Amino acid sequence: MRSSFAYELDLEIERTFCIRRKKQRLEKRRKAQEESPKMDAGAGGQRRTLRDFINLGVQEISSSISRPIVEVNNFELRPALMSMVQQSQFGGSPMEDPNLHLSIFLEVCDTSKLNGVFINAIRLRLFPYSLKDKARAWLHSLPPDSIRTWDKLIRTFLAKFFPPSRTASLRNQITTFTQRVKIEDQ
Repeated sequence: MRSSFAYELDLEIERTFCIRRKKQRLEKRRKAQEESPKMDAGAGGQRRTLRDFINLGVQEISSSISRPIVEVNNFELRPALMSMVQQSQFGGSPMEDPNLHLSIFLEVCDTSKLNGVFINAIRLRLFPYSLKDKARAWLHSLPPDSIRTWDKLIRTFLAKFFPPSRTASLRNQITTFTQRVKIEDQ
């Protein structure tokens, strides 16, 4: 019985297979390049080199804190206020109290009031100056414009530097408090 399929007999089957596989790979690569988003393209759709990504322009660097727009024309943070904020900077060490830092920061910020400027706008602009070392590095490590309100900044800051585990530890120390017996000298 003879088969109804008619195939050509290929004596160089391996070579043909390699050529077809190479064509398929090239086709897949071409399709992937067409369909992928142009993440490596800069302005005008031109390809960017690795050096271009390392040397970011000033307009490409953004802060993790999205600063609210201030409608007042003569708004500026006074150097004296910035100096007061920088006198009690928070470094992020376990020995520092983030709640105390926030309390002092708010006391300093509340000494200044500008007509037409919301106090939270002033706080959001000043807060980075109240940090140093590990805490400042943490703030810069957050995604750009991820913090838009003062409340979000406080929650994020306390979650990092005063985590629930620390609260539980302090609560445990308080609840297991016992009075020691004083041994009198004879």
